Amino acid sequence: MKKTYRLAALAAAIVMAMVSIVSCGDGNSGDSGSTGETTKGTEAATVAPTEEPEVVENGRRVEALDRGLTAVRTGYNGKIAILVSWRSLGTESRETVYELYRDGELIYKSEKDMPTCFVDEDGTEKSVYTVKTGDEETPGVTPYKYNYFDIKLDKPDPGKTPNGETYTYSPNDCSCGDLDGDGQYEIVVKWEPSNAQDNSKDGYTGKVLLDAYKLDGTKLWRIDLGENIRAGAHYTQFLVYDFDGDGKAEVVCKTADRTFDGLGNRIGNDKKYVTGNGRILSGPEYLTIFKGETGEAIETIDYDPPRGNVGSWGDDYGNRCDRFLAAVAYLDGKTPSLIMCRGYYTRAVLVAYNFDGEHLNRVWRFDSNDGGTSARAAGQGNHNLCTADVDGDGFDEIVYGQCCIDHDGTLLWSTNLGHGDAVHVGDFLPDREGLEIWGCLEGSQGAYLAEAKTGRILRKYSSNRDVGRALADNFIKGNDSAEFMCATTSEVFVGENERFRGTWNGGLNFAVYFTGALERCGLDGTNVYSHEFGNVASFTGVVSCNGSKATPCLTADLLGDWREEIVMALSNGSALRVFMTGMETEYRLPTLMHNTMYRCGVANENVAYNIPPHTDWFLDTDYPLPDYPEVYMAKAK
Repeated sequence: MKKTYRLAALAAAIVMAMVSIVSCGDGNSGDSGSTGETTKGTEAATVAPTEEPEVVENGRRVEALDRGLTAVRTGYNGKIAILVSWRSLGTESRETVYELYRDGELIYKSEKDMPTCFVDEDGTEKSVYTVKTGDEETPGVTPYKYNYFDIKLDKPDPGKTPNGETYTYSPNDCSCGDLDGDGQYEIVVKWEPSNAQDNSKDGYTGKVLLDAYKLDGTKLWRIDLGENIRAGAHYTQFLVYDFDGDGKAEVVCKTADRTFDGLGNRIGNDKKYVTGNGRILSGPEYLTIFKGETGEAIETIDYDPPRGNVGSWGDDYGNRCDRFLAAVAYLDGKTPSLIMCRGYYTRAVLVAYNFDGEHLNRVWRFDSNDGGTSARAAGQGNHNLCTADVDGDGFDEIVYGQCCIDHDGTLLWSTNLGHGDAVHVGDFLPDREGLEIWGCLEGSQGAYLAEAKTGRILRKYSSNRDVGRALADNFIKGNDSAEFMCATTSEVFVGENERFRGTWNGGLNFAVYFTGALERCGLDGTNVYSHEFGNVASFTGVVSCNGSKATPCLTADLLGDWREEIVMALSNGSALRVFMTGMETEYRLPTLMHNTMYRCGVANENVAYNIPPHTDWFLDTDYPLPDYPEVYMAKAK
């Protein structure tokens, strides 16, 4: 078996040399459909949480994915070779046998604990690869010229605000889901106008648009959220997930009058509510769930939590009332629910829904204004959130910054540390039972490490100013825990009381599995840094997004084995570029997308201040590999 790490230097050189654009598909599918009006919002029905869901299969329901077979050119032993990679599904095991064929000839057999990737030194750019598992055989694939491919986008034309100012569009946050049920992921792109605004600022913004594309560049639809939805990081939180288990993902987000679905149907009426300073502080607000395949609105209901009195959220100009968050969580321990949220500086309201294929049914509503223990959640929210089974009862909770909402919609705990910018949840201390939280805080409160089950503080870092960014994951080989970092110190914290004495050059913005090692890399802007191998990739021709956050459009395990793909926009906004690793690995793991905490993290990744998804197990060279999950794949109805 070849070792993983001999590829590092040459693979990095190949990645760093990538400057040309590869077009995959023409991406010229336009908007179509009728212009009829859909029904205005109605209030969702409230249903009691299901204690024992009627599910025949065991475990949690996940997406029915195909093998995700890919082949890319890479470097090996001083020459070009082909790295072939495919998924091991969460429903399989480390004993599953996979056979890899080149042009009909068996070239590799992956048996127990052997990786689902192979470097073919005899392959060429014309080779056709297939994988067989039992009676199943994949369609053939040929290698990409580089370890990336492009998804051509239908870039919107520039627009003008009511006061005559011109704005342009660029690709911003993305999400993914199997929208058409073919076992492959599609990408949903949020188009950000150049005049997008933070909630604290006045000013007109352009309309927010959502597009869906297949990986070959075929455009499926465009949703126009309209003039009554303001543009900015805190407004449009969209979720892409198969909520009803029909094998096709839905898209859900806040809408308003003058929103048009993917078929051109208008939601609500034709009235505008934009004020002279560019805010939307009146008019109806809706929540719409759309068909992933067509973008057609399935149901529109009144948005809950509603705006109500703007001043009741902490100011009179619309900053605090329009701070939105959203998440996916397995509240019943079996199937995914969606959670829509409003407010975190003062009042915090979360509403959970299930979707049965036709209707959004409210499961519970949490409001910090309800008094009692709920009041302890006021002012504890962050600019993001995480969902995880923090107490080990099989049901997911929502870590809402410095408080935690239990799966049944009650407050589980609150640290009372106040508002913060980032929160991460994972198995960061593997020798300790359960999950942990690493978060950073505003108001000179520093950063902290806490027990996820109770919120009990395990470690505290003090700062004399706001800590605007933090990162946690296992990046450095040889430590007995993850590493913890934050913006106001160059120190790297380890465990509950240690410090790392070396240097970390991977930034604070994102994390990605991109080498063959079990330790993660730092992703800072367009650079991928491994503590073991150094700078393994510097992407050219692409840009990060979200300003100083310098985040990718998306990271997720979209293709191939368990390593992650990095999605960034070309500098001119004409396409998304999907980067894949060019390095082999010696480890077999199921696709990360069948770890439901990670998959929910991918769905939540676009929300406000983006953070990378985390698994609920610890990966490290010196620790045993995790067990395969107890999951079953959705079947088309």
